[in-house]
Amino acid sequence: MRDLVHIIELEQLLLEANNDLVRQAKSEGKRALGYTCSFMPEVLLDLPGCFSVRLRAPRSASPDIATYYMSNRTCMFGRCLLERALEGGFNFLDAEMATETCTVTCRFQEHLQMMDVIQNPDFFCEFTDVPFKKNQNSIDHYTTQLRAHVLTPLHERFGIDVSDDALRAAVAEHNEVCRLITEIGSYRKKDIPTITGFEFQLIQLSTLVCPKYLILPILRDIAEDLKTREPDARIPWRCKVVLAGSENDDPYFTQLIEECGALVVADRHCFGSLPGREEIELPEGKDVLTAIAEHYLLHEQCPRFMEQHIMRERKEYLADLAKEYKADGIIIEQMKFCEYWSYERTIDTIVIPRDHGIPVCSIEKEYVNTAIGQLRTRFQAFIESIEIKKIQKEREGAAI
Repeated sequence: MRDLVHIIELEQLLLEANNDLVRQAKSEGKRALGYTCSFMPEVLLDLPGCFSVRLRAPRSASPDIATYYMSNRTCMFGRCLLERALEGGFNFLDAEMATETCTVTCRFQEHLQMMDVIQNPDFFCEFTDVPFKKNQNSIDHYTTQLRAHVLTPLHERFGIDVSDDALRAAVAEHNEVCRLITEIGSYRKKDIPTITGFEFQLIQLSTLVCPKYLILPILRDIAEDLKTREPDARIPWRCKVVLAGSENDDPYFTQLIEECGALVVADRHCFGSLPGREEIELPEGKDVLTAIAEHYLLHEQCPRFMEQHIMRERKEYLADLAKEYKADGIIIEQMKFCEYWSYERTIDTIVIPRDHGIPVCSIEKEYVNTAIGQLRTRFQAFIESIEIKKIQKEREGAAI
């Protein structure tokens, strides 16, 4: 297929946390607000006068100094973030809006708060407590936390407008991003998709790490370009897969899967769009912040929710995605030492093939991807097993 418009530009943007669009927004006087988890509503960090940046550590090497502070038995994602901060890579941040969700990223953010790592005199760090259940008490608590630890500090420290009108404006901009990402992602549902998983991840990641008002024109151009993009005459993939799991902000991991012959058609992981790019509804008569809190809490598919019925719903959700996107299998990746996804991956590997008949490839990996040869072997074997099952099913059908 011909190159998508802007796709090379987006790939370049993702090579640095302090990318060109971030620097442009900073030069215009806007405040850069970092966060590490989807439980921090990015829409609240995109109020007029500021913009959200989901933290990544692209092109990381061995996080030796961070390992000294955090030990080598913690998730490498958190350690690489701290290493990048110690290198000065996050000095553009004006605040870190932390969530007490994942232990390792929480520890990373505590180091930012306590060690004076960020060389910015205005920098501060706020922690928001996130509930472990999805009920009315949880929504009320979450709303209170977001007001106390996000809106109030932004208004008091930077003079950010946190009125209902400002919130509605931020939601409107956010919803346009969601509509465009959903439209772009819909091309993955085709029998022969006209966008690759690698390309889609570049686009989705850019919406998380770049100011929304600067990335929106690019999204509009890409959505328009896809309307006339034609697939290759020869199908370059052997099967379709859903990619699920923990933190995965590495588009080259997705590219590796696709080089092995599996087209990634859905992204159900911590940096993905499923869930994450659903429009926020603001019902008439409901408090705006409460509606936002309810949206983020109820749409979240994080394995930190451990009630049995919620866990079963997550398996159903993943199986439904595979059917909706016509996937032949699911690859579930987990960052080594990830406390939540280590359990989730193990359970999914057993339950989804047993209850839904969908093949699963289970992968444990590091943030810095050094085991490319081993991963390639695993993916190729998984693809071949899917092909064998297809042949067996066809033979059984022919025999009948």
